[in-house]
Amino acid sequence: MDSPPPQRPPEPRPRHRDRHGRGMRGPVAPPQVPLAASRAEAFSDLVHDSVERLERRWPQLADVDFVVMDVPDVTEDTVPLGDSAPAGREHPARIAIYRRPVEIRAKNREERALLVHEVVVEQVAELLGLAPESVDPRYGQD
Repeated sequence: MDSPPPQRPPEPRPRHRDRHGRGMRGPVAPPQVPLAASRAEAFSDLVHDSVERLERRWPQLADVDFVVMDVPDVTEDTVPLGDSAPAGREHPARIAIYRRPVEIRAKNREERALLVHEVVVEQVAELLGLAPESVDPRYGQD
């Protein structure tokens, strides 16, 4: 008996914008506009700006890894905003800033920027064994 040849899957139809031929023709905003950046990218930019500001005064921070994480591994009742770990034999010193807890505590972009900078300063101070005011003289004044 002859069996029919296997059928090919149908070719994908050409994509139309919508049934009327209209729709989004391109991105809503060009990539250089802040609207195009996600919340996570905008938060990472805030951390990066804060670190750059501190590296001018503390060049040894160039050896520290700054990491942005969404949420901490919570084993306690309080949720930390950041964490620091000293350098080990196999890894450099690391400072983690937790995005979601910081975003929840800030009402707008300006407050978020101030809170991110305060958390970065506090974690750098803890890592260096200094007071936050000596790491950044403007700490707590904004």
